Amino acid sequence: MKLNAYTDVCLRVLMSLARGGGGRRMTSQQVADSIGVPYNHVIKAVSELRRRELIHVTRGRLGGAVITEAGLDLRVGALVRDLSTRPEVIDCDGLESGHPCPLAAACSLRGALARAREAFLAELHGVRIRDLVPGAEVALGLPAMPTEGAEVPSEGIDM
Repeated sequence: MKLNAYTDVCLRVLMSLARGGGGRRMTSQQVADSIGVPYNHVIKAVSELRRRELIHVTRGRLGGAVITEAGLDLRVGALVRDLSTRPEVIDCDGLESGHPCPLAAACSLRGALARAREAFLAELHGVRIRDLVPGAEVALGLPAMPTEGAEVPSEGIDM
């Protein structure tokens, strides 16, 4: 199954903001530059993600977007399903091409592909945005906690 371009951009925007870690605000231009997608495509994705309350956007000179807790916990399969523009993998009825398949009545490919699509989405449903980006956090205005096993710098700490 192939994701449509809009879904791909929405996922990239979420992952880019999650990767920002510590809640660093990113402008739409910064996001576009970091994911290699045209600015106008990013703007559309940001608008959709904001409407879904997956990101918080502040306007103005010091504005930008940050990912929300809901954005980090979003199930990838749910977003892919919601943004999918094609209800089926294959166009047996010819709705897009204008030419229905003459084999459709005696073919089981449509059913097999529908089951494969559901398995694909079920697999993605087990994945959250935070699972895709190591160290993804929501901004709390606090310094990041060291990861387990990482050395904690001792300079500047009075005990």
